[in-house]
Amino acid sequence: MKNKRTFITQLLIILGVVVLINFLSGTFFLRLDFTQDNRYTLSEATKEILRNLEEPVTVTAYFTEDLPAVYGAVKRDFKDLLIEFSQVSRGNVVYEFVNPNENEQSEMEAMQQGVQPLLINIREKDQVKQQKAYLGALLQYGDRKEVIPFVQQSAAMEYALASSVKKLSVEDKPAVAFIQGHGEPSLRALQQVKSQLDVLYQVTAVTLSDTTEALSGFSTAVILKPTDQYQDWEKTQLDQFLSRGGNLVLALNRVEGNLETMQGFAVETGLEEWLIRKGIVLESDFVVDQRCASVGVRQQQGLFSYTTQMPFHYLPMASVFADHPITKGLENVVFPFASSLSFTGDTTVKFKPLVSSSDHAGTQPTPVYFNIQKKWSKNDFPLSGITLGAAITGITSDGIPLSLVVFSDGDFAVNGEGQQAQQLAGDNVSLLVNSIDWLSDDTGLIALRTKGITSRPIKELEDSTKILLKWINFILPLFLIIVYGFIRRQRKNALRVKRMEVGYVK
Repeated sequence: MKNKRTFITQLLIILGVVVLINFLSGTFFLRLDFTQDNRYTLSEATKEILRNLEEPVTVTAYFTEDLPAVYGAVKRDFKDLLIEFSQVSRGNVVYEFVNPNENEQSEMEAMQQGVQPLLINIREKDQVKQQKAYLGALLQYGDRKEVIPFVQQSAAMEYALASSVKKLSVEDKPAVAFIQGHGEPSLRALQQVKSQLDVLYQVTAVTLSDTTEALSGFSTAVILKPTDQYQDWEKTQLDQFLSRGGNLVLALNRVEGNLETMQGFAVETGLEEWLIRKGIVLESDFVVDQRCASVGVRQQQGLFSYTTQMPFHYLPMASVFADHPITKGLENVVFPFASSLSFTGDTTVKFKPLVSSSDHAGTQPTPVYFNIQKKWSKNDFPLSGITLGAAITGITSDGIPLSLVVFSDGDFAVNGEGQQAQQLAGDNVSLLVNSIDWLSDDTGLIALRTKGITSRPIKELEDSTKILLKWINFILPLFLIIVYGFIRRQRKNALRVKRMEVGYVK
């Protein structure tokens, strides 16, 4: 009887503990993050956005049920993220999950909201079939709506959700001006940059005028790849804009290359002299780097012609970045025809290099003839750490406050238009967008755009080292097998001799 009473008591205690754990897990949410980049920990920027919500944000997550594990993990992480968003916002983030594949009405609703299906392969009974899968979400804040057509894994998920909440809740977006009228690319040629900026900013093309103050009302202005001259009155307007606390991003082509004529030449826009007065020098030289992008070269062999990718050292592929919010998380940025950037100002101005060449780089003065067949040697790359971009802050000797980000190339973030348009690498786009964010936005979302899984490529090796490693990889396994065989044979011989001894007992 006593044993029975003890058993019932223990059973009730276990049931009570289970009920308590279920209650606590539904009320509180906790997950431990052991990743190096804190991928599963909400940033302070996200927390600040959620704490400032004045009205509830409703998230309708359209996710297909019973997907393969890789997609199921996306749903699980997204749900965990929504739970954290709800807790930090004190219940101002409300969410529900809908399976669009359940019926035609739900599927039609998801598509009408802007969530488009993906076609994925699913294996069933040794057969592969395609299925429509939905992994998107609709956010509503009052009468405003924002759609995430496809939820991505890792930290991109937090950025997409936090920036969408910010976009819905912000009343007045900061205005960013892209100055036009000097041959600069139009906003249509900056599709990727504009797409990212539209989340938090009002992006406007502005033409300077000598009768009105065209930059009034803007927090940041961008001058990107001008080809024509800036007049004195326009440079005066830029000084006045800086004096009022404005911020400026300049990505200028001091040199230009023509791959049809295979010639490179200097470019003059008048901004070079304007920058020199502030201690910022853009040299009229070409930076060449052993670490570079490739170009397609047409070659003929007999009756056949083919295209071969060859390294083109006038297209530096920068991978050396400062520890700075603008460059945090970046890995590779290609700068087509960049020039060297230096600083000659006084100590009242802080010059912070952001992007640099590799340890094997050099410069070539203009004009240049591009010899694609040239055999490059170590002597062509005697320099290291040539500055390609920098942040400049402080006050000049003539009393003008500076808040600038300057790059010695203007093409790195330009898509182009029409048939000339091309898709750019994400880091190229992020470098320009991060620069505008750092100057304009105080939310801290800049840290989320490039937060995520960081690849760790193998360090660049000399050709002789590569050959040595290749032979080691080939010979070492054979050597180990031979050593193992020799040791095994010696042990067997020793055992055979031992068995032949008098008095051996197994």
